Amino acid sequence: MQLMDRLTPRQREVSVLIAKGLTNTQIAQRLVLTPGTVANHVEAILRRLELDSRTKIAALIAELGLHR
Repeated sequence: MQLMDRLTPRQREVSVLIAKGLTNTQIAQRLVLTPGTVANHVEAILRRLELDSRTKIAALIAELGLHR
């Protein structure tokens, strides 16, 4: 199983926006979600990828070349 296969399509989308430097509020506006929903997605991403920070999400996305 690929690492990113652990995420839902929405979680992958949120991950890419994190890698682009967007805040939860900015991501919420872009995806028409509440900031709380985005925060829940971020927590799920961290848990599923066994990471401990948004910075590590961004680094992983960049390493995989998915940030474009």
